[in-house]
Amino acid sequence: MEIGISTFLETTPDPVTGEVISHAERLREAVEEIVLADQVGLDVYGIGEHHRADYAGSAPAVVLAAAAAMTKNIRLTSAVSVLSSDDPVRVYQQFATIDGISNGRAEIMAGRGSFIESFPLFGYSLDDYNELFDEKLELLLKIRASEKVTWRGGHRPAIDNLPVYPRAVQDPLPVWIATGGNPESAIRAGMLGLPVAFAIIGGMPERFAPLVKLYKEAATRAGHNPDKLQIATHSHGFVGETTEQAAALFYPSTQAQMNVIGRERGWGQSYNRATYDDARSLRGALYVGDSEYVAEKIILLHKNLGVTRFFLHVNVGTMPHREVMRAIELLGTKVAPIVRQELAKN
Repeated sequence: MEIGISTFLETTPDPVTGEVISHAERLREAVEEIVLADQVGLDVYGIGEHHRADYAGSAPAVVLAAAAAMTKNIRLTSAVSVLSSDDPVRVYQQFATIDGISNGRAEIMAGRGSFIESFPLFGYSLDDYNELFDEKLELLLKIRASEKVTWRGGHRPAIDNLPVYPRAVQDPLPVWIATGGNPESAIRAGMLGLPVAFAIIGGMPERFAPLVKLYKEAATRAGHNPDKLQIATHSHGFVGETTEQAAALFYPSTQAQMNVIGRERGWGQSYNRATYDDARSLRGALYVGDSEYVAEKIILLHKNLGVTRFFLHVNVGTMPHREVMRAIELLGTKVAPIVRQELAKN
């Protein structure tokens, strides 16, 4: 089982001091995090694409490329690329470039995006939300399958037998479908035989079991071997020296950011300590605690959903860089070995 880190490169106000670090500083921190994650044996690091003031990750490929030449083993992925509002030719070229620099460690995680700022920014209508993703995913998969591409769609100029360079080292360059729990997305990924990543940030992770079943059933109907499918999950969390310390450190920034998003989306009820502590329970969606507790939760997740990759999203809001670095170190040196040893018994 692969274990790694995902981030949106948060630049939210510090919940204690009110200070806001610059985008430039957060980008430099991200490169340091990737290098450390590689050094402590984590498998993958993913950066989500967002186009707003409280996140620095509007160009994940650039950050990943900066780290590609400084790392040896860790896989480097978007988490996600908002494919609907991007150009699949450029997405492929960017990640094929990372693949070349890293000698075959790049991946693309494609999604519609849970935030919509990129649509007006790049001149797209939300009325075409689903159609854009379907069309652009089709083009992306054509590009990765063949050096020369012929394609026509409704939202991008046609391509008539034109080559796309550079070509990736990996053949094919891995493309994942990312979803927050949409059944149609799970079915689409299964039919295409693509790996799928579920964002589980609330409720009980075991509730995603029906989506995993839909995914595998769709893959089987389409002639793909369900035993070879890859399933990832992405969840918020933090690893500390003790569970009490981890809970105390992670709560202020998490509460602040979840309430910002809640107000934007009209969730109504505020995010409070009771909500947070409930989510930290063994069957909850927050992976917050000491190494043994976080490992226990990941093992339970594997048992319930059969996941092959787990992303710990650190951090949800702004936290001191040294604390994030320590959490990454503990995830790689303590949590991952416990999980791998336990799963190797089966």
